[in-house]
Amino acid sequence: MIRQVRSEFSGRIATLTLDRPARRNALSADLMRELIACAQELSARADIDAVILAGAGSCFSAGADLKDESRWAGNAAIEGYAVGGGLALALALDWRVMARDAFLSLPEISLGIPLTWGTLPRLVNLAGPARAKRLAILGERIGADAALALGLADEVCDRGSAMQAAIRLANMVLEKPRHSVRMTKEAVNAYAGIGAHAVSYMAHDQFELAAASPESRAARESALKGRKS
Repeated sequence: MIRQVRSEFSGRIATLTLDRPARRNALSADLMRELIACAQELSARADIDAVILAGAGSCFSAGADLKDESRWAGNAAIEGYAVGGGLALALALDWRVMARDAFLSLPEISLGIPLTWGTLPRLVNLAGPARAKRLAILGERIGADAALALGLADEVCDRGSAMQAAIRLANMVLEKPRHSVRMTKEAVNAYAGIGAHAVSYMAHDQFELAAASPESRAARESALKGRKS
């Protein structure tokens, strides 16, 4: 099997790179399974304290792979763009570093499917309810400076330097007392996650129901035709 996630290690930092540049690092079922396996492996390693997630090629990730029919049955270094599931993945990490010319967007509603993977609670925590609704429903493109102002990005850097900025940020964390960092992170995550179950426990059922609807199928087919043209 061709590996779609590239792993590199430097001291206590692990870098995972989504490695499907020809498909703009779209999140296929195989890539997601491999990424989950990598996360489980890293969580069991006592010698790794920081993980950086990046995308090969011109962007972080174009989101869900619409051509993968099976899908319808740390820090993020963002260059180019993080769209849909790519942004959902980035929001699940502690911090996001964006290149100045990068952008974010959530086109799921336009494809006839709701946001899942716990994205909405995280979006509300970072941007607030009104902005979360606007971002999720309208699917507008958000540039790096706007993302920084909204709390979706934590640092903006020059084009091509997102990885260096993410490494610098990781090293700053590694300079702090290890156990205090972990306990602080766990406490913040626990508080931020209060109520998340209430809006995400039905996410899988909602996704399956919406994705199977005629309007959702038509929207995905239209999106695929647009990408081919």
